[in-house]
Amino acid sequence: MLKQVYYMLNELGFNPLKLKNLKYLPRLFKEWKKYNSENRRPAFQATFKGSMPLIADYAESAGSIRTHYFHQDLWAARKLYNAKPQKHIDIGSRIDGFISNVLTFMDVTVVDVRPLDSNEVQGLSFICDDATNLKTFKDESIHSISTLHAAEHFGLGRYGDPVDPEATFKFMESLNRVLAKGGTLLFSVPIGRERVEFNAHRVFSINTILENFKELKLESFSYVDDKCIFHENVNVETVPDLNFGCGFFEFKKN
Repeated sequence: MLKQVYYMLNELGFNPLKLKNLKYLPRLFKEWKKYNSENRRPAFQATFKGSMPLIADYAESAGSIRTHYFHQDLWAARKLYNAKPQKHIDIGSRIDGFISNVLTFMDVTVVDVRPLDSNEVQGLSFICDDATNLKTFKDESIHSISTLHAAEHFGLGRYGDPVDPEATFKFMESLNRVLAKGGTLLFSVPIGRERVEFNAHRVFSINTILENFKELKLESFSYVDDKCIFHENVNVETVPDLNFGCGFFEFKKN
């Protein structure tokens, strides 16, 4: 129950966890005073009106590689870089993450149910559509597809799509349908104890994903565990019980 309350408060703009940052206020005031006492440039005087106090950043690390997105984006981008398909379709992956990585070496067409504010990016084509049924694409017409941390959201209404408990499974059927013979699908979703955490996402067992793509061959499998440690090219049968990991599936249609 506490987790649900936390998420509701966070969505309303109040993050209870940030209250702990109040302990950094004395440091902020001390450094404010020091800065103004040493500053000799009037245009750069620190004022209350012009302040933007980010009081806890100094205690943060330079960045984090222990996230689902870091490892999956790198994993999939490397796969595409090595394969260099003539055309690639992505469905719902992060444009400011994976897609921007891929655009450094190839063009990408992105399908997303949400509109894109601007499409003035070289190499990026965009289709605004509900990808559940992939009606835009003919059977066995796409040789290279990616969809990273996206399928778990289908049908939950979170991104403006219609509520449909079966939407994720319809989407997987559609991916099977449009993938061309010899084509590759890069697919990632949360893995662990199966459940829906409405309206954020679903979590799947590995077997559920394999069963829904049983017409395809699993070329490789990697995953991030509950501690966000990356395990590359492993046998799916050796994966321990997880609560909220992320599975990276590379499928091919023979």
